Amino acid sequence: MEIRELYSNDPEEYLSIRLEALKNNPSAFASSYEEEKNVSAEKYKNSFSNKSSAITFGAYEESQLVGVVTLVKEQPLKLSHRANLVAIYIKPEKRGYGIGKALVLSVIEQAKNIGGIEQIYLTVVTTNVQAEKMYTSCGFEVIGRDKKALKVDHTYYDEEHMVLYL
Repeated sequence: MEIRELYSNDPEEYLSIRLEALKNNPSAFASSYEEEKNVSAEKYKNSFSNKSSAITFGAYEESQLVGVVTLVKEQPLKLSHRANLVAIYIKPEKRGYGIGKALVLSVIEQAKNIGGIEQIYLTVVTTNVQAEKMYTSCGFEVIGRDKKALKVDHTYYDEEHMVLYL
């Protein structure tokens, strides 16, 4: 497995896995498939070119993108010591093999090398017990719960807020 940053030549691959994630796991993301299905790959090409606020990483097996995560650095001066892990997704057939943990640990190391980042935050829907266990094993701790954080169709989902102090 190879883990690397995604670059301006990777947006089509990323868009494909992003739409798969939103379609297959609607309760895991604040955004929806319906909102993003008409987004062009150009949006991601631009964001992959400008790494000042976010860096997206991909996990590859046999040249196939099987997992992604984005590290978003806070921009306001008073929050510049913080970053957020977002848009985390591993293809279902690749879950349980440590790819998610390898991605998260790689991003943590990158965050340490960026400088200035002291805390990494993420949210996880409470029904995703495996993901929460994986984040805990990477050093994250729960700092709060947001009840009814997401509403998908007529079902509410709680989210737990987690942090890792570097």
